[in-house]
Amino acid sequence: MVSFTGEYVQKIDGKGRMSIPADFRRVLEGHDPDWAPGANPGLYLLYGEHLKNCLHVYTVAAFRQIAQGIQAMPQGAPQRRIASRLILGQSVRLDVDKDGRVVMPADQRAKLGIAEGEVRFTGAGDHFEIWENQTFANTIAAEVEAFLAAQGEDFDPLSLLQG
Repeated sequence: MVSFTGEYVQKIDGKGRMSIPADFRRVLEGHDPDWAPGANPGLYLLYGEHLKNCLHVYTVAAFRQIAQGIQAMPQGAPQRRIASRLILGQSVRLDVDKDGRVVMPADQRAKLGIAEGEVRFTGAGDHFEIWENQTFANTIAAEVEAFLAAQGEDFDPLSLLQG
């Protein structure tokens, strides 16, 4: 099972280089069928407008499953066309270099509103998200605060797992 967990703040330089957290690199390696010790793992960066203020990153194996699911949809179906455009058309494969970094393309940096500075990687189980750090703080803090206020003082997040 793929499991990206935790939050990490990393710097991104003016050329778009950023270091992938070591824990995330291990997951990427383990789920890249072409990876071997000494090689660099790949990843898929999704950047569509439907993602709002963040980018999603999937392992090579997970993205292949997603692509197969789209291709299994009926040819000519509107859902297939939209899924293809939003997912396959708005994704890019990147390779992690020997230093554990990737170069985020300029268009994707522009989507996040960053030229350089800090980005936040946040685990989401089967993928991880990349946010401009301050946007994450503002967006997620408000979202979590509103949710917790609606739940009451004794809320236990593990209760969400119980049907």
